[in-house]
Amino acid sequence: MALLQTTICLRISTIIFFLIFLLSEKSHCIRVPNRIVEPLKTTSSHQSLKTAVFALGSFWRSEAVFGCLDGVVRTTVGYAGGTKHNPEYRSLGDHAESVRVEYDPKLISFRQLLEVFWSSHDSRQVFGQGPDVGNQYRSIIFTIIDTEESRLATASKENEQQKSRGSAVTTQIQELGAFYPAEPEHQKFELKRNPFFLQLMGNLPEEELEMSTLAANMNGYAAELCPPKTQKQIDAKINDIIKKGWPILREK
Repeated sequence: MALLQTTICLRISTIIFFLIFLLSEKSHCIRVPNRIVEPLKTTSSHQSLKTAVFALGSFWRSEAVFGCLDGVVRTTVGYAGGTKHNPEYRSLGDHAESVRVEYDPKLISFRQLLEVFWSSHDSRQVFGQGPDVGNQYRSIIFTIIDTEESRLATASKENEQQKSRGSAVTTQIQELGAFYPAEPEHQKFELKRNPFFLQLMGNLPEEELEMSTLAANMNGYAAELCPPKTQKQIDAKINDIIKKGWPILREK
C-alpha cells in the first residue's frame, strides 16, 4: 500500500511539475490538489472562444501547425466539406481531411489564423500537398456565409492570388457544414509518435489528450512546427528537466 501511495504521489508530481515548467516562465510553490485540472493558455472562459476550420493537406500535419500558436486552446482533426454521413478514414467519400481550431479571439485573430493557413501549404497545388495526392487533401477555408470571417477569407484569397503570378490559387472558400471528428488514433498524431513526451505529460487518457491545450502545444512541438521562439523555449525547459533527472518514477 505504501508503494502504491508513493507511485500515485510521484505521478501527480510529474504532471504538475511539467505543466508548471512548460506553461510558466517562473517556478511557483503550489499545493497539490485532489484533482489535476490542466491550465489553459488563456484565462477567458470557453464561452468566449471562436472556432475555425481549415483543410490544407494531411490533417496530421495541419493540426500540428495550429496547435502551438498563442491563443489556440484546442485542436481536433476530422472530416469536412463533403456529403457522406459519418465518414471514416478509409471511407471518406467526398470529404477533406480538416482541422478544427478553437481559439481565443482576444489573443489571436481569424486574420492571423488565415496567415498561418496560407504560409503552411501550397495553395496552388491541385488536390494534394507534396506526396499526398487526392481529393481528400484539397485546400479549403470553411466559413459561415455573410460573416466577417467569410469576407476576410475572400480578401485573403484575392491577396494570395495577386502574389501568385501565373499560377491559380486552388483554395476553395466553402460554407461550413458538418464537421466529423476523426478516429482517436489520428488525434495528436505527431505527439503520439513520441512516447517520451506522453510520459512527461503523465500518459493522459485519450479523452483528456484530445481536449488538452498542453497536448495541442506539444503536438506542434513534436512536429517541430512551433514558432521558432516557442520551439526554443520548450526545448530549454525539457532539457532542464532531463538534466535534473526529474520527473522519474522509480520502483523501490
